[in-house]
Amino acid sequence: MPKTTTPRTALFLSALVMLAGCQKEGQSQAQAKPTPPPSAVGIVTMAAEALPLTNELPGRIAPTRLAEVRPRVSGIVVERVFEQGSQVKEGDVLYRIDPAPFQVRVDSAQATLARAKAVRLQASQTADRQEQLRKSNVASAQNYDDAVALLAQADADIALAEAGLNEAKLNLQYANVTAPISGRIGRALITEGALVSSSNSENLATIQQLDPIYADFTQPAADLIRLRKALQDGQLMTGPNEAEVNLVLDDGTRYPLPGRLLFSEAAVDESTGQVTLRGEFPNPNGDLLPGMYVRVQIQQGIQRAAFAVPQQAVQRDTGGQANVLVVNADNKVEQRRITVGRAVGDRFVVTTGLNAGDRVVAEGFQKTAPGATVKPEPWSAPAAQTGNAAPAKPAGEQASATKAEPAAQK
Repeated sequence: MPKTTTPRTALFLSALVMLAGCQKEGQSQAQAKPTPPPSAVGIVTMAAEALPLTNELPGRIAPTRLAEVRPRVSGIVVERVFEQGSQVKEGDVLYRIDPAPFQVRVDSAQATLARAKAVRLQASQTADRQEQLRKSNVASAQNYDDAVALLAQADADIALAEAGLNEAKLNLQYANVTAPISGRIGRALITEGALVSSSNSENLATIQQLDPIYADFTQPAADLIRLRKALQDGQLMTGPNEAEVNLVLDDGTRYPLPGRLLFSEAAVDESTGQVTLRGEFPNPNGDLLPGMYVRVQIQQGIQRAAFAVPQQAVQRDTGGQANVLVVNADNKVEQRRITVGRAVGDRFVVTTGLNAGDRVVAEGFQKTAPGATVKPEPWSAPAAQTGNAAPAKPAGEQASATKAEPAAQK
């Protein structure tokens, strides 16, 4: 037995020696493998800049002028002249009321005037004769005075008849119901054959002037007070376009024509705590209609020395706290907590947590982690992204919107 097992044992020991040698060779090769280079990340260097302070407020479109078409005389409507929904000009005939009764009154007034003129002619001739007789001492002074009085009465009758004729002509003119203003007329509220009266409050149609057009919107009084205080403290400055306003339609598209701010109410609504503001916008194509819901973007100042980061650079933890990755002087990644404010285009304004010169990771943060060494490279937003920047939202809406960011950004 010992003679047969000895060669096997030697063979087993030699195999172990060879296996150990291979393992040492593999370990030395693994140790000699070069370290991979640091991952490249796109960074944005923080620099203080002046950013517009834009608020986005809810509003409604309203016409600049609104007129209700009403009859000024009573009668039967015989014709509707206008086309419903069309543009009308001031003075255009809209309805025609039966003119026959008014024409009869005009004829009667003309006859009354002619009679008054005839009486006046007789009174004038009588007065002239009495004056000649008085000079000849044939007629008494009383007869002359009576003739002069009759002449004066005839003159008054003529004036009264002329006024009656003018009134009759005016009523005949009012038989044509005309447009009081220029604008777009709505649907007809009466039809031919209807009896209308000047003493009733009935409305025949409505005309709205839509170019230019108003946008009425409200802002919380607390926000307005906060803005004014920031202006007084020097935190904000007003720009040359502080009175310019823009519209965002209900479908999210931006109205291409800017408007101007007209006024803000001097009082606060007790029930809502809101201040009403009004903007005026050109509406040449009639795209804006009364009653439409819009969002009004108004620039109420410029925030000086502000920091802004790309929205994609902001990450949120499970508690909703916003943070960014910052590359320090040793090119190592650090996690920094920040406070996010309003949005300006495709960037978030950072109120606390960043300083001038900080290098924020804007691209490639998925490939790195805090403590890792990276290769920072300057990053700029793509042209398509900057060109289609999202409209700014007020701070209140932004706070709720950022809480619901998808987890894919983390």
